[in-house]
Amino acid sequence: MKVSIEPSWLEILQSEFDKEYFIKLTHFVKSEYSNYTCYPPGKEIFNAFNLCPLSNVKVVILGQDPYHGPGQAEGLCFSVKEGVPLPPSLVNIFKEVKEDVGVVPEIISDEMGKRMYNGSLRRWAKQGVLLLNTTLTVREHMPLSHQRQGWEEFTDAVIKKVSENRDHVVFLLWGGPARNKRKLIDASKHLILESVHPSPLSANRGGWFGNHHFSLCNRWLLQQGMQPIEW
Repeated sequence: MKVSIEPSWLEILQSEFDKEYFIKLTHFVKSEYSNYTCYPPGKEIFNAFNLCPLSNVKVVILGQDPYHGPGQAEGLCFSVKEGVPLPPSLVNIFKEVKEDVGVVPEIISDEMGKRMYNGSLRRWAKQGVLLLNTTLTVREHMPLSHQRQGWEEFTDAVIKKVSENRDHVVFLLWGGPARNKRKLIDASKHLILESVHPSPLSANRGGWFGNHHFSLCNRWLLQQGMQPIEW
C-alpha cells in the first residue's frame, strides 16, 4: 500500500507496508483518528523518518508511545512542540545532557514573553538521531491505547532494518521495553547503551543520572570518523 514517508525509508520498508498486519493497522489508525482525538497530528506520524533519512541515521533513541496531551506530540520520541512546557522525562534528559556534556537547551520566549526551554528535539533528528517510539500513535489522555495493534511489529522491523543497513549506529535503550529490543540489534557492529528510563519514577531510583550516554555516544561517533551530535 502507499504510505507517505521519506523516500529512503519507503524503499526499505515497502515490504512492511504491503503486509496484512500493516494494512489492518492503517484501518485501525484511520478509524481512531476519525472517531477520537489522537496524537500526533496525522501528517506528523512519520516525523521521525521524514526528519532523519535512513542514510543519515547515526543514533537511535527508543521511546514507547507519543505524549497524549493536547499540543505535545510531534512524532519524535521524548520531544514536544516548541513552546510546550517540558514533560518530566524530558526535564531529566536535559539535566543529564547538561551534567554530561555541559550543554543546556535552547531558550525561547512564548507569545507572552515568558522564557522557557525549547523541548522540540527536531534539532537532534536533523543531525541523524532517529527518535523512534515503538507505538507511533495514541488516543488523547489514554496512554498505551494504540499498543498491540501492529505498531510494535512495524517498529521492530525498522530497528532490524537500521541494524542491517547501517554501520556503527549508537542505540540508546532507556527502560525495560526499550532494552528488550536489544535482541534485534547486531551488537558486533553497533554500540548499545542501556539504562533505566528517564521518567522520575525510574530515574530517581538511580541509574539514569550519571549514565554519560551522551558523551559516550559522541566518543563512539568520533572513533568511527563521524560528526558528534550537538546535544
